[in-house]
Amino acid sequence: MISKIDKNAVRSARHRRTRRHIFGTESRPRLNVYRSLNHIYAQVINDEAGVTLAAASTLEAEIRAQLEGKTKKEAAMIVGEAIGRRAMEKGITKVVFDRGGYLYTGRVAELAAGARKAGLDF
Repeated sequence: MISKIDKNAVRSARHRRTRRHIFGTESRPRLNVYRSLNHIYAQVINDEAGVTLAAASTLEAEIRAQLEGKTKKEAAMIVGEAIGRRAMEKGITKVVFDRGGYLYTGRVAELAAGARKAGLDF
């Protein structure tokens, strides 16, 4: 019988492997991305203190109002702009991008482009 590859397990292993090298500090926190089938989430995290400094997702009422009739890639761009704005309000200009084991394409790339458009440097 043919066994099917568990894509999420492969992604999770890739994420663990890259997280050995990616660490968010106070001066340069980590911008983490999580992508589900229907939604996308982003957090700016200080790993030294174990604190989330800013967050945005497609589940929030403020962002959900803007998503009417938009594709998932356009939604990711909106979330990226929102996380960038919220980080800039807290005085965060530089971050380390943690793509969560996902390939840098599609929604992940759009979220990154939105964050850069809002002024984040990575």
